[in-house]
Amino acid sequence: MAAASLALASPLRLLLRVSRPRGAIPVPCCFISRGRYSTAIAVAAARDSAVKGSVDRNSAEEVRNILDMAQRASQRRDVFHTNFLTPPIVKEAMLAVEKLADIKAVAQGGYPQAERCRISVGHPDFMTSNPDVVAALSISGNFRLEPCSHGDFLGAILGTGITREKVGDILLQGERGAQVLVDPGLVDYLISTLEKVGKVGVSCTQIPLLALEYEPPRTNSFKTVESSLRVDALASAGFKISRTKLASLISSGDVRVNWTPTTKNGVTLKSGDVVSVSGMGRLKIGEIVTTRKGKYAVELIRYL
Repeated sequence: MAAASLALASPLRLLLRVSRPRGAIPVPCCFISRGRYSTAIAVAAARDSAVKGSVDRNSAEEVRNILDMAQRASQRRDVFHTNFLTPPIVKEAMLAVEKLADIKAVAQGGYPQAERCRISVGHPDFMTSNPDVVAALSISGNFRLEPCSHGDFLGAILGTGITREKVGDILLQGERGAQVLVDPGLVDYLISTLEKVGKVGVSCTQIPLLALEYEPPRTNSFKTVESSLRVDALASAGFKISRTKLASLISSGDVRVNWTPTTKNGVTLKSGDVVSVSGMGRLKIGEIVTTRKGKYAVELIRYL
């Protein structure tokens, strides 16, 4: 009886750890409340999503961890916060958490168009509408003669020992520097530690989120006709480099698809996918139309 009670109390661990014969269909022990599903079923859905290719294996594991966090929040009637997450993980996690009973989730990146966000999960009675889990820093310096890129600012921040998941979006401000979203617990550390970006001396100050200066990203759209939707074909056209050069960048780990590194030239892209190449920027795949000759007319959206 005790063992059965334990299994019922923890359906998440039951699904994740219990081995079963090949071909067997798991039947989770759970209750349904107000039309929403238990954490166990949501975890199973996340697993199915990964199998179908909507998210990669690492992202699926991240989603499962967030669901586990949501279950703990429900049991303890508390609120927990993730690190900064990439857009695909935010999307999948929010969809999964929405199916849970008695759990509310809020994604926040500091401003409305934020890409990298933290998710707060908790019992509705203890959630605030705008959890204070993101802080903003202004990194100021004279960049008129030494302009620095997004990668330069990110590299300088990571060079202080901070990991990527503690850093949100970086908003470039041209000659003035940049504004950066970070974990609030690291504000004082960065203010006292970050002294240079590239060759430019900088100073860091905390600013209110309302002081962030952001605008819709500038883009340039154009079309290409290709015989395949492989990443090496579309990205080489989008970044205007040879497929040989792009293949080399893929091999060296400098190419990401939907914020996840790829090492295969033959990855097939679809509308909405985002390809980023280190030092070159990002490219979004727009509308795809099949031509009469069986080729693909693809809209490519280059972020400037």
